[in-house]
Amino acid sequence: MRSDLTLIYDWVPERAKVLDLACGDGTLLHALARDKQVSGYGLEIDPDGITRCVSQGVNVIEQNLDEGLANFEDDACDLVIMTQALQALRRPDLMLDEMLRVARECIITFPNFAYWRHRVHLGLRGYMPVSKTLPHAWYDTPNIHLSTFNDFEALCRDKGLKIVDRAVGIKDHEGRLMSRLWPNLFGEIAIFRITRD
Repeated sequence: MRSDLTLIYDWVPERAKVLDLACGDGTLLHALARDKQVSGYGLEIDPDGITRCVSQGVNVIEQNLDEGLANFEDDACDLVIMTQALQALRRPDLMLDEMLRVARECIITFPNFAYWRHRVHLGLRGYMPVSKTLPHAWYDTPNIHLSTFNDFEALCRDKGLKIVDRAVGIKDHEGRLMSRLWPNLFGEIAIFRITRD
């Protein structure tokens, strides 16, 4: 399991009802159901991801997240999770509202565009960076809203949301001391746990 999924796994309480947005192949939901008796659904748009979810016994719904979550009632879940997809949405701010309507708490991960290697690549080479967390060229990327730790924290402040926990991912493990002290510079992956007040 990816490092951000491992951390999220630890944050999810046993027997929680979870909605996993852009769930991919269902790896996280499968592990949570197997080990923590978590129930819920994954939403995915990619047919291959849906097929892999079904093969693992993960409840999955084909859904475009840009169309919102109107098919879910207020407080329908304990937790909504979205990993590595917020930056691909047309209106990530509105999806954040929707996530916290469906559940009181959500967990979000996204690539931190202010990561020092991205800054150096852009500054010295003059090209948009391509890395493990930003693997696409500028012309074929699904990422339309690149952001940073600071950007996301400002959005949460503006919306009056409480950041319950924050973690930093670096490659395939949780960040070290430097990345925890200065996440906007040394954090490759931003991982937030937030709640509405």
